[in-house]
Order: sequence, then structure tokens, then C-alpha cells
Amino acid sequence: MIPMFWAAALYLAFFVSAPLVADAPTYSVTDLTWHDASRDRDVPARIYAPASGAGPFPVIIFSHGLGGSRTGYSYLGEYWASYGFIVVHVQHLGSDTASLWPMKKMNEAMKNPANYINRPKDISFAIDQVTAMNRAPGPWQGKFNLAHIGVAGHSFGGYTTMAIAGATVTTASGDVENLGDPRVKAIVAMSVPPLKRQDFSAVHIPALHITGTDDQIRLVPGDLPSARRIPYDAAKGPNTYLVIFKGANHMSFSGRETLLETDAQKAIDASVHDLVDRATTAFWDAYLKGDEKAGDWLSKGGFATTLGSRGTFEQK
Repeated sequence: MIPMFWAAALYLAFFVSAPLVADAPTYSVTDLTWHDASRDRDVPARIYAPASGAGPFPVIIFSHGLGGSRTGYSYLGEYWASYGFIVVHVQHLGSDTASLWPMKKMNEAMKNPANYINRPKDISFAIDQVTAMNRAPGPWQGKFNLAHIGVAGHSFGGYTTMAIAGATVTTASGDVENLGDPRVKAIVAMSVPPLKRQDFSAVHIPALHITGTDDQIRLVPGDLPSARRIPYDAAKGPNTYLVIFKGANHMSFSGRETLLETDAQKAIDASVHDLVDRATTAFWDAYLKGDEKAGDWLSKGGFATTLGSRGTFEQK
């Protein structure tokens, strides 16, 4: 059975206020919907692009958590685009906000094996679409650096990220699926759920794993924060990193405040967002742009010093 913690996380996510990050925009936003004829499936997307520069720009595809949409996690898309990346937030029909309202549909979505297959396929399809946009005459022609593609995601999107990086998935029928896409060169995986049917040992590309000391859904028995580090522990390296933020919970990385949060938790979340922005951008700079200084800052003590007592940092 699929874990129930996503249901609780989704419940919290519906009761939200405005995003925590509201910097002056240095990016453009474009919404569109692609159609995958082979699956007869729509894939909505929001593209954040740098406001200046000729490109081509490295590409990051982002996968939302259960009950999310292309409009969520905007603090990441905005920040990354402001630093020279084209960021594509895809929306996964069947496990998005629209599909899970009313709330009674959550269990159905979590038990549906198609969602576990369609999500990684949505990412590969999105890469196909930006490849076509890059070739076609128009405003996007030549804008995407397709040799440097990264994928990131949170919660169910963390599962999706690991799957697209090559982590195998055992289906309900016992078949082992490898939905990895070799075009993906680096990943950022946040709050990856502890699924027993996903094998992370085959992931060999650079990876930044992010979690928190309170990254769990307390209503779900056995959902422990320590399980969130399993993908990192299974990795052989090199170029694999793990950040565990002190006091961060499962929703701290969503970019939104819940009405149930204390002022102290809101302060922690704001600090986490700032540090996630900085760490992930350095990671993308290092592994999608080949920036040695960014790689050194991340791996040779710069980020650990900046992080200080707000968390722990490990690397392989």
C-alpha cells in the first residue's frame, strides 16, 4: 500500500497563504499546455526564463508534490531563472490539485499505479517539448541548452526526480520499471518519500538531497525523518550531497505558509528557503554550467560555513 503521509501533507497544503518569497522579478513567466498524443494526456507547464541574455540557458524541470500544480514552488522557479536558468514547472494530472479535489479523491490518487509511471514520463515528455521549441522558429528558438538539463522535485516530486535519474520502480504487478532519462545530467531531490519499491542504487549523476530534522507526517505511523536520507545513503557518489535543515518539516520546502504554523516555524522556513535557493543555485552552477568556483563553494566548506548551526551538510 502506498504511504498515507502524502494525504496529510496535501491536507495541510490546501490551507495556505501567500508564498514567502517576493523578490523583484528578473524573469518572465509563460504558461502553456502540451498534449502527449501517445498517452492522450495533457501536461500543463509554467516556464520561468531569465529576463535578459541571449542564451542558450541550462534547463531545470521541476516536479510538484501530491496536490500541487505548475504554479507552486514559485520561489524556486523565480530564483533559478533570475540566475540564468530556464525552469519548467510541470503539472502532473492525476496527482495535482484539480485531480484531488474534493479531498476524498486523495486515497484513489495514491493507490493508482498509473501516477507512479506517468509522472516520470511527464518529465521526459517536457524535455521532448522544449527540444522541439528550441528548434522551431519563434521566441524560444535556440534558448535552451539541451546538453545541460537538471530535474528537481519535492515529496511525490522527489520520487519523480529519483525515477527520472534512474532509480528503478517495482510496480504492483511485480515488474521492475526503469523510467530514467539519460538527458538529465543532475538532480535536486527534496523530501523523497520512503518507498520500499524504489531502488536508488542505480542513480549515478550528481545529486543534491534536501530534508529536515522534522521532515515527517506525524499522523502516519512509521514515517520517520531518518527515512528521508535513504536515497543519499544508497548513492555511491561522487558528487552527491545531503543537507538536513534543523527544524524543517515536510512543508518547509513548499514555499507556502500554513495557517497552523507558529511564528518560530515561519522564521525557520524563511531561512530554509534562502539557504535552499543559494545551495541549489550553486549546485546547478557547478553541474549544469561547469562553474568550478560554485562547485568549490559547495564542496569545500563555503556552504557548510554559511549553513552554520542551521543544519548539517554531508557529501560523497
